[in-house]
Amino acid sequence: MSTLKVSPGILDIAPYIPGRSTAEGGKRLIKLSSNETPLGTSPLAIEAYRRLATELHRYPDGASHDLRDALAAQHGLDAERIVCGNGSDEVISLLAAAYAGPGDEVLFTEHAFAVYKIAAQANGATPVEVPEAGLTADVDALLNRAGPNTRVCFLANPNNPTGTYIPTSEVQRLRDGLPAHTLLVLDSAYAEYLHRDDYADGAQLVDQHDNVVMTRTFSKIFGLSALRLGWMYAPTEVIDVINRIRLPFNINAPAQAAGVAALGDAAFLDSAVAFNEKWMPWLEQQLADLGLKVHPSSANFVLVEFPDQPGQSAENAYQHLLAQGIIPRRLDNYGLPRCLRFSLGLADENEEVIAAIKAFRERAD
Repeated sequence: MSTLKVSPGILDIAPYIPGRSTAEGGKRLIKLSSNETPLGTSPLAIEAYRRLATELHRYPDGASHDLRDALAAQHGLDAERIVCGNGSDEVISLLAAAYAGPGDEVLFTEHAFAVYKIAAQANGATPVEVPEAGLTADVDALLNRAGPNTRVCFLANPNNPTGTYIPTSEVQRLRDGLPAHTLLVLDSAYAEYLHRDDYADGAQLVDQHDNVVMTRTFSKIFGLSALRLGWMYAPTEVIDVINRIRLPFNINAPAQAAGVAALGDAAFLDSAVAFNEKWMPWLEQQLADLGLKVHPSSANFVLVEFPDQPGQSAENAYQHLLAQGIIPRRLDNYGLPRCLRFSLGLADENEEVIAAIKAFRERAD
């Protein structure tokens, strides 16, 4: 038995469970477990990635200058207030490491992205899960739980895995009600999918306050999940802190190049938005027509609740779908054992999913 001493609390952390990527029994694999875009990656981004194949012996730009400049131009931001990360997961972990530790509390909602809890525990802070209202962040509940030890509050908006969001006015109310020493981190990973008058990604709040950070990702609508590319926009003081602990060369050169190219492919981005806006309502309606409870989504996935009855449960449905080569996401570890989450697939994949669930429902009856 090893005599190595593990830091306190590390062995209490439940490892992150990614979406399953293998199944048996189907003629082909339809992976809908990880909220990946069904449209793949911009051809411009793929070509930019390939061009770097002959430069792999060179270190990347440690500050990601070109990528930060492209992000700033795309979103109308100050490039000096952007930090890029190895996925938004790294940015989230860096923020927790910089602002939370033993004796501190990190707030997030009960069905929030699992990485928030892991980031808090990894740094010795106490994770605090706050109840939601109708699977939606409850600002009053968050404010009632916040206190002198609250150092960070993570808010995924829209949230994963529920797909719900709160309007900008509620985000502002949350910011105004939190203690001044609390850093509010707005995780806007799915912002590109949500186009409503009452929603904003949080960049304006970052400009207005010294304790708000916005995080974003290239893993979803841009289709660069394999490259692990994310970023944050923050006040100057926060940027300075994060750059002091960020590992050098944390973004590889091909990823930087692909990110810049992806931002420049407006046609690809527009087509991805249009596809989502067409097929998400279709998928939600088809599932509802099968007698299932569908929670409206503001992202590229849908949360579906199954009856808590023998032969009709989420677990029964999951096993049936796996046998057909269809992989949704189980959500027991998110406190949603009656639900499955389905990423949006291609047109024929969505139709196959509906056919498989229809067969399951008819068999259960």
